[in-house]
Amino acid sequence: MNSKKKIPPFPELLAATTRSAIHLEMRDTYWPDNPNFLKWRQTGNLDHIDFTTWRRTIGDAVGRGVSFRRARVVSEPITDYIRYEYILTEPYNVAAGEQVRWLPRRQASDLALPGNDFWVFDNTLIRFHHFAGDGSILDDELCDDPAVARLCTSAFEAVWERAVNHAEYTPA
Repeated sequence: MNSKKKIPPFPELLAATTRSAIHLEMRDTYWPDNPNFLKWRQTGNLDHIDFTTWRRTIGDAVGRGVSFRRARVVSEPITDYIRYEYILTEPYNVAAGEQVRWLPRRQASDLALPGNDFWVFDNTLIRFHHFAGDGSILDDELCDDPAVARLCTSAFEAVWERAVNHAEYTPA
């Protein structure tokens, strides 16, 4: 692993991606002080969220032929934060061009999964996300070790194969 490299921003990593970006999420809570999440908890709606930048970033990459897949391993019943992500998925992720699937954690017990959430770009570059116990973002780490890339890619594919497409998933 190479934690000494400066981590480029996501749009820069994506600009260098030519074929695929996969993302595995395995936490039940993220970014507890996220202003958009807090406002959603108060109001129950998403009117305050601007989807423009994400849709443009992902849409541009999809237009270049990059495939986007996101898989989420979740505990059920789901947490408030995962419910927020679920409600946000159609107008944010799917509308931008991502494919999203959900896997209840009980169905992942026999899968070997990496210890951290990650993105893998073109099956070669991994961006690991490190979080505190409460879901606060600590930092990211890049890794280009081929063995780690294979591990992450195969873990993602195992989850993807079992997971339910967003359109068919109803959270408990």
